[in-house]
Amino acid sequence: MHGSYYYFSHSFPYLAFACFQRCETQKHQNEARAIKNGDICSIWNYDGRIAYEDIIKATSDFDIKYCIGTGGYGSVYRAQLPNGKIVALKKLHHFEAEEPAFDKSFRNEVQMLTNIRHRNIVKLYGFCLHNKCMFLVYEYMERGSLFYALRTDVEAIELGWTQRVNIIKAIAHALSYLHHDCTPPIVHRDISSNKILLNSELETFVSDFGTARLLYPDASNQTVIAGTYGYIAPELAYTMVVTEKCDAYSFGVVALETIMGRHPGELLSSLASRSAPNIMLTDVLDPRLPPPTNPVVVGNIVLVAMMAFACVRSEPRSRPTMQCVSQEFLSRMKTSVTPLHAPSLLQLWNRELSFIQ
Repeated sequence: MHGSYYYFSHSFPYLAFACFQRCETQKHQNEARAIKNGDICSIWNYDGRIAYEDIIKATSDFDIKYCIGTGGYGSVYRAQLPNGKIVALKKLHHFEAEEPAFDKSFRNEVQMLTNIRHRNIVKLYGFCLHNKCMFLVYEYMERGSLFYALRTDVEAIELGWTQRVNIIKAIAHALSYLHHDCTPPIVHRDISSNKILLNSELETFVSDFGTARLLYPDASNQTVIAGTYGYIAPELAYTMVVTEKCDAYSFGVVALETIMGRHPGELLSSLASRSAPNIMLTDVLDPRLPPPTNPVVVGNIVLVAMMAFACVRSEPRSRPTMQCVSQEFLSRMKTSVTPLHAPSLLQLWNRELSFIQ
């Protein structure tokens, strides 16, 4: 009896180790088989487990009734998981190909993006790849896009001047973080009002950061692969070079769109041709809101207009970095001593800014 006990007690560690080794080997074999068969789900920053079957059930196999948006990279679906949590799923078009590709660099890139932490950037939980179907799992934003809000009268009126200024500042802070605090720097490439999302508290979040790099890991930041008409920097038409200053241009367009309530394309064309000499800033503000009278609010709107016009200059070197824009919003005096109707758009357009880098 004692001999049997001695044998078992001394053999148990070896048996346990052998069993552990066998389980680990089986685990790696299963993972390798899953990747080979195009079936893997990795959610790093989500509080709980997400199975592919949960996604299929939550969206009725990606039924169109759950689709809340479609873009160049894919379609976005609203999904309520078994634990009640609602997430946004971006089903990527690029991976609906004959060959179920899963590149290690793609996995590393997603993992890097899930580590991004900023209060104004939509959280990316991870990804799922299953039989040629690839999707990214994002934090869900209840109020949808800024584009939708500005084009819906009820929503637009709810976005008062203070909320709109805060939206613009939040976008600037998020882009400054992507450009200057991430390693390597991340150029968004496709900033537009459709990529700016609002939650139930009207807090602002930049979405779709890094998607271009995810889908095209062999492309450098010097290759144009994304952009929305009306927001693309003019130099891309002939240089085909993407830089942080392209994001700055797109930011300027979105900033003007936010205070005007509509896309500023016609206004920018008239200013560039000097055909709008007598237009005042107050003339182009969103007429659905009463004109601002509070000196602090007026000062913020003038500052937003100055930053926006600096960002949409045709020469990239004349545009400020987003870090400079962000710092200006944080440090500059907000109270205006000039009435809102005093500055003309040409004055703001031609104003030289000392912080341009």
